Amino acid sequence: MSSGSVIVAVCQFSPVADRSANRERIGALVAGAAARGARVVVLPEYSSYFVDPFDETLAANAEDLDGEFTGELRRLAARHDAVIVAGLVERADEGRIRNAVVAVDATGILAVYRKQHLYDAFGQTESRWIEPGQVGGAATFVVDALTFGLMTCYDVRFPEVARTLVDAGADVLVIPAEWVRGPLKEHHWTTLLAARAIESTAYVVAADHPVPVGVGHSAVVDPQGVVVAGVGTGEGIAVAELDPAAVARVREVNPVLRLRRYRVSPR
Repeated sequence: MSSGSVIVAVCQFSPVADRSANRERIGALVAGAAARGARVVVLPEYSSYFVDPFDETLAANAEDLDGEFTGELRRLAARHDAVIVAGLVERADEGRIRNAVVAVDATGILAVYRKQHLYDAFGQTESRWIEPGQVGGAATFVVDALTFGLMTCYDVRFPEVARTLVDAGADVLVIPAEWVRGPLKEHHWTTLLAARAIESTAYVVAADHPVPVGVGHSAVVDPQGVVVAGVGTGEGIAVAELDPAAVARVREVNPVLRLRRYRVSPR
């Protein structure tokens, strides 16, 4: 490994409508990733609880940030000396939830991101069930020489989110997702992951649900848009080394972040 490099893992699995079963499956995945050297382990959106289609059980199974789910992530992080990133169904007001992503280590929660762009598209109405996150901020955490920034699923269609993260210093974009299957959706997923990497000159680490609900193809994409590790359509783990020197080299040769003439502002 190069100096300052960080081994990351994407874990592709199918969360179910059983919080205990999800925690057990996550424990096995984190152990498998750590055994392969992972310091940062990324799990999908809705890792704590998932039901398809959404119904009232979503709010009934929502948890607080300091609840059972993040407590278990903290224990796993301590056991395996890792940072764990996962989607949390977070409790909100009036029967809705927050679609949150938490980054947790042995000391507690390092960063929290709440999905800003809700999936009211392709016949879906996520906003019926979910309270949108506030815009304008950047959820980041640092591991060694790399800064990681959090976003979620449908956010990847909005390059402004990635721009906000790189403006906050992110070298790695972390994207837990539940990318719903449909015509051309696999093509959209893989293309957008590469686009966000290329335009941000940053690594992208994205974890999806497998088929039949998601498209799968969780991946680690390098700052030039090349997939360096990935999973197919089933459950699995992919591991890759993230090298800060690679980010620096690409940004020296292709200084798009320095040369751009526009900034992002919320609307």
